[in-house]
Amino acid sequence: MGSHSTDWRLAHGPMGSIRARAPLRLGLAGGGTDLSPYCSQFGGAILNATLARYAYAHMSFREDAQLQFSAHDVKQDDLVPLSAALPLDSGLLLHRAVYNRVVRDFLHGKVPALTVSTMVDAPPGSGLGASSALVVALLEAYRMAFGLPLGRYDVARLAFEIERIDAGLAGGRQDQYAASFGGLNFMEFLPEEKVIVNPLRIDAAYLREFEASLTVCFTGQSRASAIIQDQVQALTHTDDGAVAAMHRLKADAIEMKQALLTGNIPQVAEVLNRSWLAKRQTSELISNSAVETALAIGMKNGAIAGKVSGAGGGGFVVLMSDPERKYRLIGALNDNGFPASSVQFSEGGAEAWVVSR
Repeated sequence: MGSHSTDWRLAHGPMGSIRARAPLRLGLAGGGTDLSPYCSQFGGAILNATLARYAYAHMSFREDAQLQFSAHDVKQDDLVPLSAALPLDSGLLLHRAVYNRVVRDFLHGKVPALTVSTMVDAPPGSGLGASSALVVALLEAYRMAFGLPLGRYDVARLAFEIERIDAGLAGGRQDQYAASFGGLNFMEFLPEEKVIVNPLRIDAAYLREFEASLTVCFTGQSRASAIIQDQVQALTHTDDGAVAAMHRLKADAIEMKQALLTGNIPQVAEVLNRSWLAKRQTSELISNSAVETALAIGMKNGAIAGKVSGAGGGGFVVLMSDPERKYRLIGALNDNGFPASSVQFSEGGAEAWVVSR
């Protein structure tokens, strides 16, 4: 166990609680091309937008020698004695993994007694990048509390390492960068772990029309990890069909970016449909009866395009329609057991602030 200090608040000035949040994201095009080995060999391209839905983290200092982690939305609590390296085979995995990495890399083995609680504006397996947004929100809270020298790229990269390497959770790279930067971005994932986040300067009228055309609905629990492992295996064994589908997804991300920049919303819908067909070719697990039913109901009630957001196997489906037909579309989805709502984009990325007590 590392040394315990009760003087963190004195060392960092008078401080109350820390709050942080990071936005969830809607996958639009290119999903899956941020997976290794594809992006390491060919380079990936992703188009996504963050939503006005968030992962939240709340942090306060304790007077005893314990750590308390709580995930309010999934009703889990984790109370443990202070340690510089918490075991990752029990308790709240992501909360522990973030704590371990911060203590190891930035606090020189000193172990602050903390209460850290979280909640997310989406259910687990949503396909909205919720777990990555949670890790980014937790890192933002630590960054604020301890003055960590981390920019947006640093936070995103660290979140990726914590989630994919330390915690061993399968997935790509886009979610951490979306949560850190926020907004509507075209992201490039290049060989040698190089990442470029390009914020898109879209005319306000085009962006509002696109936002107004979108509806999301929840189809149920996702099987994201199994799908990602299936995709990685196909790419590792150079499955020509899977690789060709990834090439199509990357090209679609580039084409959709151009369509949005020029305000061609019908072309965006065309690309969205084409990308869904290509995405289904990367794994047999991506679609299921719930996803297909939701898409069919959508198409019968005004939608002109649709796809799963995220890895697939459930989670959220995103649909495009004429904004004037959206009321009917949302009503039909809700009536058939698929909770649906309009989309609201967010512009800002992860942020943290101090609440004085």
